[in-house]
Amino acid sequence: MPLAVYVLALGIFTQGTSEFMLSGLLPDLAADLHVSIPDAGLLVSAFAVGMVIGAPVLAVVTLSWPRRTTLVALQVVFVGAHVLGALATGYPMLFATRVISAVAYAGFWGVAVATAVSLVPAEARARTVALVASGLTLATIVGVPAGTVLSQSAGWRAAFWAVALLTAVSAVGALVVVPAGPARRDGAPGREDARTVRAELRGMARPQLWLSYAVTAFAFGAVIVTFSYLASLLTEVSGLPAAWVPAVLALFGVGGLLGMTAGGRLGGTYPIRTLVVGLGLLVLASALLAVTAPHPVIAVVLIFLLGVAGYVTNPVLQSRVFVLAPDAPTLVGAVNTAAFNVGNTLAPMLGGMAISAGLGFASVAWVGAGLGALGLLAAAWAGHLQYRAPARDARDTAEPRSSARAEASRVDAAR
Repeated sequence: MPLAVYVLALGIFTQGTSEFMLSGLLPDLAADLHVSIPDAGLLVSAFAVGMVIGAPVLAVVTLSWPRRTTLVALQVVFVGAHVLGALATGYPMLFATRVISAVAYAGFWGVAVATAVSLVPAEARARTVALVASGLTLATIVGVPAGTVLSQSAGWRAAFWAVALLTAVSAVGALVVVPAGPARRDGAPGREDARTVRAELRGMARPQLWLSYAVTAFAFGAVIVTFSYLASLLTEVSGLPAAWVPAVLALFGVGGLLGMTAGGRLGGTYPIRTLVVGLGLLVLASALLAVTAPHPVIAVVLIFLLGVAGYVTNPVLQSRVFVLAPDAPTLVGAVNTAAFNVGNTLAPMLGGMAISAGLGFASVAWVGAGLGALGLLAAAWAGHLQYRAPARDARDTAEPRSSARAEASRVDAAR
């Protein structure tokens, strides 16, 4: 695997820590800024809104830029926004910096995945995407719990300073290691490909692709709605001491890493089955957590399973869009990032509405179960379309390995 792929994963880790660390910071942050926990939870939605807007917009704006330049520039903006966030004197200013950070992070996500995919052969795409995305899983295992501990000992602003510093380090790494342009199809460094917005938009005109985006939004929303209020659920419903929250968040991340690893291995061969099984387990774990949240031991076990089920689908959701729309390598990944964050935007808002309605913190797990069920239905429909499609459509939506074999057969026939 090229070293640049690992550096891109590091960038996802540093910025992904910021995306999810509010889960452990919400109680302290809400108290410091004199807002309610549901209002503080809207900062999660603010970040997601920035990513929904930023991913496709920056993909278009930076389409003709060298990818290394784009990656470094976006990380510099992210660092600046976090410095301002650490210095924020009130809720509105912090809200604005979260949106700016998210726009930059969204652009980085889209370009990072497209860059990583361009550096490896087609058959290695699922593993490569899983490796890059594992930076986000590592953020939940290490970054989020560390941010929670730092917040409890030195205040929530210290966590923002730490993220800014680590992101600056990853930006330097990208400047040194990432090729100036993307790679050729054989994985060797080459010239910048000729890419236009019109060509990429044409490549995205596939119904299966947009159905995949819907699955992404529902699947990720089902995970993030529970995760966003996990600290409050554990302390207010399960009765765990606040000091235990970082450990449980890390356990969720360990489950996510196991799920991501399994999804990376199985997703390339059995994409639809991986989605259906993963989403089914996610619905089950969420519903059981909603019922058993007052029992701390059971709740902790279910949170671990929630991490496994929530992330086993991630490699498929990330890599399958490149298979469905191979002619739009930059925009397709950016819109997929936006799809993740449609779920990331709406789910915490729905969770906050459930809490504000007096249903309690455990109700967010019911919201997650409902969103997961919708994702499961969409995944089942995608499987129906894929396996019942005519042979020509089946070739268009085949896995990278199958596409490569078909291409080889056509070349042999031409000879």
